[in-house]
Amino acid sequence: MRPLTIVQLLPALESGGVERSTLEIAQALVQAGHTAVVVSAGGRLVPQLERAGARHVQLDIGRKSPMTLLRIGALARLLREVGADIVHARSRLPAWIGRLALARLPAATRPRWVTTVHGLNTPGRYSAVMASGERVICVSETVRAFVATHYPKVPQARLRVIPRGLDPASFPYRPWPDAAARSAVAARHPGLASDGPLLLLPGRGTRLKGHADAIQLLADLRGQEVPARLWMPGIVQPGREAYLAELQQQAQALGVAQAMVCSPATADMAQAYAASDLVLQLSRKPESFGRTVIEALSCGRHVVGWAHGGVGELLAELQPAGAVPAFDRAALLAATRQLLTAAAPAPGTMPFTLQAMQDATLSLYQELADERR
Repeated sequence: MRPLTIVQLLPALESGGVERSTLEIAQALVQAGHTAVVVSAGGRLVPQLERAGARHVQLDIGRKSPMTLLRIGALARLLREVGADIVHARSRLPAWIGRLALARLPAATRPRWVTTVHGLNTPGRYSAVMASGERVICVSETVRAFVATHYPKVPQARLRVIPRGLDPASFPYRPWPDAAARSAVAARHPGLASDGPLLLLPGRGTRLKGHADAIQLLADLRGQEVPARLWMPGIVQPGREAYLAELQQQAQALGVAQAMVCSPATADMAQAYAASDLVLQLSRKPESFGRTVIEALSCGRHVVGWAHGGVGELLAELQPAGAVPAFDRAALLAATRQLLTAAAPAPGTMPFTLQAMQDATLSLYQELADERR
């Protein structure tokens, strides 16, 4: 295997699943002796990327402005200068800029073109660029089916399912219940200091994450004399005060406000999972993957979620008892009660690992590079 130069394109390096995958692949490339270059507008994750041995080039190719088109030439020059073998786009506007930059390079030496479909974006001409890769990485079977349905002209052989993965060391199995983890969490959030079951719904402060469904479930449980409490870390965010107030009003009307804690995101999700008795994944919009599912199960906690999108796909494979027909309130209550009394998930091998994702992605790069020989 000759050393390759891989250039990844994305809007910025602030936070999120796309950014995390970019760092994870850059790290794997460097460790394997390749050159990793990331092009973005920058952000707080740049130092972490550079500590891993990758190079960051600051170029704002993700801003929705006509001025962004002026950066096509700069990107084309960069690809020539670094001797790019493969260009990998992870977001729509950077992908358009990347394709236009590649068109300026001689066909004989033009880098190969890879895209990753990270989300279920609204189908259309703008989104179609994400299905334009010589290889199109789909982060789940749900995404592969979505691309095949909405972009039927894309040859099926180009679509490659490479699921996201986690580092098992970051989400170790914890016995259930975990009194120490619960005490540590309750010390920071006294409203969670109770012997009753703790439900956890992590997610940012947006209606799509299903917080209202979780509050209704809490009320239904307590109405059946189950002294549950609900913790929703990540919901307290600047600019989301009105949404938070709306949820607090709902909880007050249902009589469960004292049993609910909303907080900013926690820096230690593994401890949050360990402290909980059951993890909820109730996104109203189908998600492309559903990392919460594999993280919670890796930590030894049951998950209940709506059986659609990537979440439904993961639950069907890893824990079918937690897959609930979307928006079926009675079924959600029944599944929750069942899993609250079930034995904890046994320690096992998690198939969705970071190592598997990195290995599959690097193998795909090598496959494309070998085709040019």
